[in-house]
Amino acid sequence: MAGLTTDPGPGAAGVRAHARIAARPDGRGGTALPVLAGDGPLALRRTRGTGDEARVTVVGAMSGPLGGDRFLLEAEVAKGARLRVGSAAATLALPGQGEDRARYETRLRVGAGGSLRWEPEPLIAVRGSDLRVLTRAEVATGGRLVFREELVLGRHGEPPGTLASRLTLRVGGRLLLDQDLACGPGAPGGWDGPAVLGGHRAVGQVLLVAPEFASRAPEPRLFGETAALVPLAGPAALITAVAPDALTLRRLLDEATDEALGAANGDDRAAATGGWPP
Repeated sequence: MAGLTTDPGPGAAGVRAHARIAARPDGRGGTALPVLAGDGPLALRRTRGTGDEARVTVVGAMSGPLGGDRFLLEAEVAKGARLRVGSAAATLALPGQGEDRARYETRLRVGAGGSLRWEPEPLIAVRGSDLRVLTRAEVATGGRLVFREELVLGRHGEPPGTLASRLTLRVGGRLLLDQDLACGPGAPGGWDGPAVLGGHRAVGQVLLVAPEFASRAPEPRLFGETAALVPLAGPAALITAVAPDALTLRRLLDEATDEALGAANGDDRAAATGGWPP
């Protein structure tokens, strides 16, 4: 169930919010949303889709996450359904009144023959904030996923907050990716050095899962000096990029995503076939 709790009990602080999305074929060639439940900071709105794809926008109805908040957002896409999820604006991780770390968890499940595009606006770690982001994606064999994550360390001209992100991917029950990133005050030394961010303040990744990658994986390649596309050990690929700002980061990720999806389509010009799915 989805719900919002501002007083979760003795010894706890912050807001607790849980939202859920479930997508199913509607029997008429489209996608129905039998579950669309969220409130507080995780308000969900169905927006106009195209063709057989349903679209949902996450609307920031409250500020946050703040220190001590716990957010959980779940999405499940059944066989034959297509869902695209975005957000109305960037998410700001803000400092709270206490010392507790905030936590934002996303759980994604895609069935065989299902398709999910998860493309929210950037998450900005404001000075003094402390946020842990956890994303777990489980894709059945034959499922499709485009997952985009964009992280910005601090607003313009300010030092960053503390941000830790973990992304795991399983395809057909097999673990293909388990990746951690920690930045900002209190992160392990070297996070801002040449081996990690290299002085940049925006970092992002796009995770792609497509059945076609099992036989026709995209070739590893660089995009400029700060972005790379690499195939994973399964029908998936990972794009990572760093950039001086959110706009440049988005451009790099979009370019690499178009190329990777073009490879899945057997066409270097992803736009020629609509990009996703083939």
